[in-house]
Amino acid sequence: MKFLGNVTSTIVGIFVFLMLAFFGIMIIGALFGGDSKSTYVEDNSVLELNLEEVVNDYGGKFNYEEIGYFEANHNGLIDVLKAIEAAKTDDKIKGISILNNSLLLGVAQTKALRDALEDFKSSKKFVMSYANTYSQKDYYLNSVADKVYLNPIGELDFKGLSTEIMYFKDFQEKTGLKMEVIRHGKYKSAVEPFLLSEMSPENRDQITTFLTSIWNAMALDISKSRKISVAQLNNIATGLLGRTPEMALQNKLIDKIAYEDVYHDDIKAKLKLKTDEEYSFVNIMDYTENNATSLSDFSTKNKIAVIYAQGEIGSGEGDLNVVGEGSMRRSLQEASKDENIKAIVLRVDSPGGSALTSELIWREIEIAKKSKPVIVSMGNLAASGGYYIACNANKIFAEATTITGSIGVFGTLPNLSEVTKKYGINTELVETHENASGYSLFKPLEDSYRVFAQQSVESIYKTFVTRVATGRKMTFAQVDAIAQGRVWAGSDALKLGLVDQIGGLDQAIGYASKLVKTTDYTTVDYPKYEKDFRDFFGGSGFPLMKTRENLIKEEIGEANYKMIEQIRRLNKQKGVQALMPFEINIK
Repeated sequence: MKFLGNVTSTIVGIFVFLMLAFFGIMIIGALFGGDSKSTYVEDNSVLELNLEEVVNDYGGKFNYEEIGYFEANHNGLIDVLKAIEAAKTDDKIKGISILNNSLLLGVAQTKALRDALEDFKSSKKFVMSYANTYSQKDYYLNSVADKVYLNPIGELDFKGLSTEIMYFKDFQEKTGLKMEVIRHGKYKSAVEPFLLSEMSPENRDQITTFLTSIWNAMALDISKSRKISVAQLNNIATGLLGRTPEMALQNKLIDKIAYEDVYHDDIKAKLKLKTDEEYSFVNIMDYTENNATSLSDFSTKNKIAVIYAQGEIGSGEGDLNVVGEGSMRRSLQEASKDENIKAIVLRVDSPGGSALTSELIWREIEIAKKSKPVIVSMGNLAASGGYYIACNANKIFAEATTITGSIGVFGTLPNLSEVTKKYGINTELVETHENASGYSLFKPLEDSYRVFAQQSVESIYKTFVTRVATGRKMTFAQVDAIAQGRVWAGSDALKLGLVDQIGGLDQAIGYASKLVKTTDYTTVDYPKYEKDFRDFFGGSGFPLMKTRENLIKEEIGEANYKMIEQIRRLNKQKGVQALMPFEINIK
């Protein structure tokens, strides 16, 4: 028996040793053997724009202190924009090809990318576009090209904007699954689907208003690029007059109906190559990595900090898709204390979230403003809590298509009392004081608890409106009149005084530099997310190990995974929320 025990111990020991050695080698490989290979750019090359993997403005910096490893990703939109700017003066790059590109970016992000391509064209280099099918948002981007191609049996989606919202009131009554709602704001329609069976007039009015404003901004850009009047574009959208290649060509939405090989031959002609010769192309993400990892300019000490607040606002450290209290407060403190950083630009792309965390970040911005100016640049959306953390900036920039406002708060409490009653389940409470039990899932919401919850919501709403009034130099009544949870497009928010100027991140950074009287500066990106050993195995720094989320994303696709994430975030919400009423996906 002793012999068998020794053999077993030896086998287990060898197995453990091999496992440790295996993981040790992989960790060393990740730490020191990363892909440092740069992509060589040949003369007479074309930059190929494919952004299917680009979702966020910021790719992120990650510090794994436990194992002494630091990683900086360069796959954010801001990195792509910098790469296009570099390509403008790169003699080896002769033009840009947008080939079958499928965007996951929001409308304001697409606008920023479009502006970068427009600026690139000022170098007299070409931008050409080809697709088998164009979604509406893809066409918005591709319409900036000098020449737009469409496959002979392809499709072009151009029909105006719409959104669809599901209502659950009748479902709740039939199933007994109920959501108790406490809110302030007649436009706070995040909770409207639980209260009504159909859309309220107020909600329909606000959605119509901001969808129309966003469409007008998109149509104006397309009009300038395609030399088609906005009125004619509206006629095309109403009549679906671009749905076939022939109709799209007839209505000047595209320039040529052709197969992809013809498109490549036309690029060769621009490069003065024969049709039997191959041209060199560089993938935009490879070029972006090259540009990001090239030698930085150390000739100046002056810096402008760009802090990215992207995703839903919540407690904890945060991540690429969560605006966390930990990383945001630390970033603002570091930027404030760094004497070389002259100004802070806060890039907000958030639907809001936890009211408490929004207040804590707002407070940190107030402290930062005592040492240097804070400028806000709004991305796709800066709504509710996203506007909360922006409202006290020295100046606010937004795109015309930015979704902002939604100054309102709500709380939701799932209730299963009808279900338990239906199936004969009963729960009994024992408490030492009248309100000791608080809220129970299995009991009808008591009037006394509703009063307490409503008081909490009203208190936070009052604080929210006061913060906005102080930051925007308005009265409480003025803010309250345009608040109530109502959502606005950036162009309308400008008229209402919720933002100061229409413009993107570049304009915000440029304004910050003028404010601190420096033209010689570099930018430094925040946050730097603090991660632990477990995150290392599941993150991008360790590609051989994949998290459950990554596996699901690969299986069902990015778009479907986003829907699952929305449901999961709803389940995690705690406390009073300052959150965007709904998500608008424009296709």
